[in-house]
Amino acid sequence: MNWTPYYTGTGSIPERPRTLPPPPPWRAPTGNAGATAAAQSPSPASTYRADPGLVDAVNAALHLRRPLLLTGPAGSGKSSVIEQIATELGLGSVLRWHITSRSTLADALYRYDALGRIHAYNLRAVDRPAVSANGRAARRATRAARDDIGDFVQLGPLGTALVPACLPRALLIDEIDKSDLDLPSDLLDVLERGRFEIPELARHSRRHVTVRTADPGVRHEIEDGLVECEEFPVIVLTSNGERDFPAPFLRRCVRFDMPALTVPTLTSIVEAHLEKVEEDTTHILVNAFVDRLNRGENLAVDQLLSAVHLLRGNRIQDDEQRSRLQELLLQGLGRG
Repeated sequence: MNWTPYYTGTGSIPERPRTLPPPPPWRAPTGNAGATAAAQSPSPASTYRADPGLVDAVNAALHLRRPLLLTGPAGSGKSSVIEQIATELGLGSVLRWHITSRSTLADALYRYDALGRIHAYNLRAVDRPAVSANGRAARRATRAARDDIGDFVQLGPLGTALVPACLPRALLIDEIDKSDLDLPSDLLDVLERGRFEIPELARHSRRHVTVRTADPGVRHEIEDGLVECEEFPVIVLTSNGERDFPAPFLRRCVRFDMPALTVPTLTSIVEAHLEKVEEDTTHILVNAFVDRLNRGENLAVDQLLSAVHLLRGNRIQDDEQRSRLQELLLQGLGRG
């Protein structure tokens, strides 16, 4: 297959729209039209290669029912670990909480849309016809039945992970080191007790309220505003090592530093994504990638996969163009 320049930079209008090539296996969309392609592409669970020390750390966390804190540079495979755990243990889809500096524990547990509930109430008031005094009692009963607070409460990823079930849920808390300084400490009580209260439901006149969860289309009934797990969720937290955490938080986690990437490890990852690879270009790219990592440069594995996907074989004949693309795709990510 030859390199095809779909974009020419001239602004010329083609005679008919051009069909783009299929994406790399790891970039196939997962919904609707892309479902078929996604089904044929390898999953992170099947392509990740775990270090023996990591296997021990995962099993220790499972036995102790403790969160697993993985530390390592971007692209070292930290977030793929939870996918593999969920697949091997049959835990279903992974819940994800991506941390930013604005993330709060409350948002991860649940959200209550008070304004939306008020708006819905006002709309019902406008649509409601006038009734006689004798009908007021019936109207109040009807309004109470239609004013479902559960429509305006949605559990977040952590809250959904604590919903009682016969199997634990798998939860990824991604890049915890990007959080506000207080968030790790805020997590302690929930991670220790496996429960939390929703005050808006605890105060509500109905003891049983069905709310939405972080799983699309799935609802759960909550009694007296309390969510309490039957099995502690399987939690993997990732950190790029950009900050330290308080001791009380660290002692509640099983911690593991991701090992340095090696030529055999990266070769097996590339082969898992792109089938058997036995040509010189791939070996040259993998060895150069590892050399740069050993010099302290910050690179991600998906950059290597992209470079191998485009540059392997004889797709690009022009050596100068190959060099430009290699430099483009394997730019350093800044802080090592």
